[in-house]
Amino acid sequence: MKITVIGATGFVGQEIVKEALLRGHQVVAVSRSANKLAAEPGLTHAQGDIHDDAWLSAVLKDQDAVISAYNPGWAESDLYDKFTRGSQQILKAVKQSEVKRLLVVGGAGSLQVAPGVELVDTDAFPSDIKPGALGARALRNQLQAEEQALDWTYLSPAALLEPGPRTGTFRLGTTTLLMNGEQPASISVADLAVAILDEIEKPQFIRQQFTAAW
Repeated sequence: MKITVIGATGFVGQEIVKEALLRGHQVVAVSRSANKLAAEPGLTHAQGDIHDDAWLSAVLKDQDAVISAYNPGWAESDLYDKFTRGSQQILKAVKQSEVKRLLVVGGAGSLQVAPGVELVDTDAFPSDIKPGALGARALRNQLQAEEQALDWTYLSPAALLEPGPRTGTFRLGTTTLLMNGEQPASISVADLAVAILDEIEKPQFIRQQFTAAW
């Protein structure tokens, strides 16, 4: 497949690129700085600004799928606004390019911890990353309400997303936070990338949210 990864040099994006190349896909890596990814067969670097409509739409043209791991950075000021503006630019470019398959890597904050209660709304949720989590949830809500023309999928990682091994073994869920006993479950970013490419290759969650955890 021809797959574009947006945010390809980030914590999650780099693992997605690695997993997609491992499976033999042709990957376009979109980022602000291409020098974080080594040259590899099957990999094309697309360095630029996602807010450049014409550029991003042209990059996405004729792709089979777009995976957005976009995140302006947890330490950024005005994180909610920056996340929202960037996400809207990506959606706009996907529509303009007429790509039908979009997988968005969101956050665990939009997973339910009780009926009608999502993790981001609890007192335990970290205040420093809450603006970004609220932006990601707003995008999830928008996809659910409006984006019926897209074959979108919204992936919420486990609450604890960490460096670690690629085991290829994990659980899948939908809108509820996965737990290990009384503690929130974890997953390595390498295994999260496996779950992402599994969903791209053999979709199970078209126009749905899902989660993955050990």
